[in-house]
Amino acid sequence: MKYYFLLILCSFSTLVLSQVKRIDPPNWWAGMKNSEVQLLVYGEDISALTPKIEKEGVLVESKRVENPNYLFITLNLANEKAGKLTIDFFEGKNKVQSVAYEILDRKERATPRGFDSSDLIYLLMPDRFANGNPANDSHPEMKDTLNRVDKDGRHGGDIQGIINHLDYIKELGATAIWSTPLCEDNDKRVSYHTYAQSDVYRIDPRYGSVDDYKNLSAELHKREMKLIMDYVSNHWGLESWIIKDIPTKDWIHQHDTYTETNHRKELYSDPYASEIDYKELEEGWFVPSMPDLNQGNPLVLNYLTQNAIWWIETANLDGFRVDTYPYNDPNAMVKWVQVIMDEYPNFNIVGEGWMHNTIHTSYWQKDSPVAAIQGFNSLIPTVMDFPLTDALNVAFNENNSHWDKGTVRFYKNFQNDFLYPNPNNVMVFVENHDTNRINDTYPEFEKYKMVMTVLATVRGIPQIYYGSEIGMAGKKEVGDGDIRRDFPGGWDGDSQNAFTKKGRTDSQEKYFSFTKKLFQWRKNKSVIHTGKTMHYIPQNDVYVYFRYNEKETVMVILNNNLESQTIDLGRFKERIQHFTFGKDVLKGEKIPLTKEMTLKPQTATIIELY
Repeated sequence: MKYYFLLILCSFSTLVLSQVKRIDPPNWWAGMKNSEVQLLVYGEDISALTPKIEKEGVLVESKRVENPNYLFITLNLANEKAGKLTIDFFEGKNKVQSVAYEILDRKERATPRGFDSSDLIYLLMPDRFANGNPANDSHPEMKDTLNRVDKDGRHGGDIQGIINHLDYIKELGATAIWSTPLCEDNDKRVSYHTYAQSDVYRIDPRYGSVDDYKNLSAELHKREMKLIMDYVSNHWGLESWIIKDIPTKDWIHQHDTYTETNHRKELYSDPYASEIDYKELEEGWFVPSMPDLNQGNPLVLNYLTQNAIWWIETANLDGFRVDTYPYNDPNAMVKWVQVIMDEYPNFNIVGEGWMHNTIHTSYWQKDSPVAAIQGFNSLIPTVMDFPLTDALNVAFNENNSHWDKGTVRFYKNFQNDFLYPNPNNVMVFVENHDTNRINDTYPEFEKYKMVMTVLATVRGIPQIYYGSEIGMAGKKEVGDGDIRRDFPGGWDGDSQNAFTKKGRTDSQEKYFSFTKKLFQWRKNKSVIHTGKTMHYIPQNDVYVYFRYNEKETVMVILNNNLESQTIDLGRFKERIQHFTFGKDVLKGEKIPLTKEMTLKPQTATIIELY
């Protein structure tokens, strides 16, 4: 009798210690082009068990790794329909646990639309945009709690806050939202930044839930708008549940002493780069709190690829913005991009590569002639035009320039567009959550108008940063919190509500109404979205360029001179052609296209020719 009791205890002990605690991805879908999925199965001493599936041909492989708390199970779902697939776990001949793995139906799922040059992307930081659900401001499982007084604390903005103000964003003329990451970040401090993620299958509960995120996507699509997810493939946070119990030593890049990346992203296109510098760029950590993921490990790459696809399917995403793209293993990320784009041909992905030269930026766009020299093709459709950002942040404070400053910076930037395989698929912007606010760089409203005119009329995909459209300022030197201020009116009890015309000050309304007029005009202008460009060498710091197609011609004039300038329109006859009049888009005035045109100092003019 005692012997029998002992057997029961041993069996029960095995069941408790080896039970499945988690499976990633938590579900999958029938009918995927890539029919194989690799499950990460986690549980204490789970590797002591053998998984089995009754249906023949579904279980392809079961892989054990050095950490006994993990099993990697590959399934072939090519012939599976929606429903629940039972995975049995055996210890020897004894079944100790059965898990029902859900396979969902894709029939009701819309096709991702991607984003392109017809869009205006509105970048926001959810914690600082609006608080739609004060009940989730803090959470018992999360270490960082509400502290709105602290510029680096959590302020309580969330997904519901974004949903509540989608009509405001749409009114502005934006057609897509890029939110900084929303997955769980359990850092003790500055967790609102959310780039040190601790669970990439969970929405941070202080932002809401997966269902809230799906609702955000649905509400955007109701408004013919798009959702772009900020995806982080280079690193996770130290608080990541996987990092705390790492499957393999090479899941992350580990060093004898802390080694930080050298941040020299131009190394890939540097013909003289040393191996040690290259290795340090790719394998060094971004910061001490962000372990560097090893995408060269096939298990890691599979995990990241499936996680990306899971979010696209779950939330009906339209695109990714990928953080710190050149810090990843480039060859591994080619595979990551290829699987995603094969599954979703209309999807778009933009890689963040903070480089200050068009040559090095071009290297990362699909079919780049620069990268082709080295036999490399990133396959990533869209890159970010940081060189133009650099120009925009200094040019309008360099007045009356005649050689290489002022508006000549724009002219030189666009001269390099032959390096881009697809200039229309380049993201153009003047600021983001890591830079000075443009209204701090240029406190003058007229200069704001000039900056936004450039973004609205040049080739590429424009992106603006939340709050700048009402004049919000901020200086990075003061601290990150200063460039990530709360949007006024996003919180109950705010002294004003800038989401409404009634609640905006005269100054805020001036900024908003201009931005709205400009980008609402752009929204339906295919000549701007996909038209050709012709520009002229700036004279007296006056830069003139045209956007044109077979049906329309738009003339853009930037007078960056501190004095009025009169330009001879005959110089532009090649593009003015037979047109005799134009309409000033911003003022609504009729303009005769005769011999001359006089421009006020430091102004931008957009003219539709007719």
